[in-house]
Amino acid sequence: MDDPLSASLAAAVQQARVALGLSVNALAERSGVSRAMIGKIERGEAQPTAVLLGRLSGALGMTLSELVARAEEDSGDLLRRFADQPVWTDPATGYRRRAVSPATDGPLELVEVELPPGASVSYPADAYHFKHQQIWILSGSLRFHEGSLVHDLAVGDCLQLGPPSATTFENPATTSCRYLVALVKGRG
Repeated sequence: MDDPLSASLAAAVQQARVALGLSVNALAERSGVSRAMIGKIERGEAQPTAVLLGRLSGALGMTLSELVARAEEDSGDLLRRFADQPVWTDPATGYRRRAVSPATDGPLELVEVELPPGASVSYPADAYHFKHQQIWILSGSLRFHEGSLVHDLAVGDCLQLGPPSATTFENPATTSCRYLVALVKGRG
């Protein structure tokens, strides 16, 4: 893998699985991701997509942001300068995720996302059990599917997510959409 964060994510998935005492089979059952794909991700033979990481992190009992923070091996500094904020790009959609918050044990996480025109990323409901989440649109527009609800969001709009449900972040526009996700961990 050319991307160091993707290689670190592979190790973080395996370490989290082993720490929970889960076999690859058990993680596959919990996440809906095939054993073969989990093996390829853990060996660094496949670059995981945002959808796969969302499923795996939920099955491992953590947020996608927590999984990425583990991969970053950050020092726990209280300041994270822009140049030091890790950026990960989904190879399937071009979705780009910047971890804005310092990687500490605090309850708040801020993540900036850029979703290319025409792209969509879906997550299962279990990706949301562990947090309270709001989405604030910085530029462009976002169609957000939350279970059976569809929210068309424009610049400045802020949406608080309801109870955990399957979601899809969709950019129906011809320009990129940038949004900030604010997550508070520990709320079920």
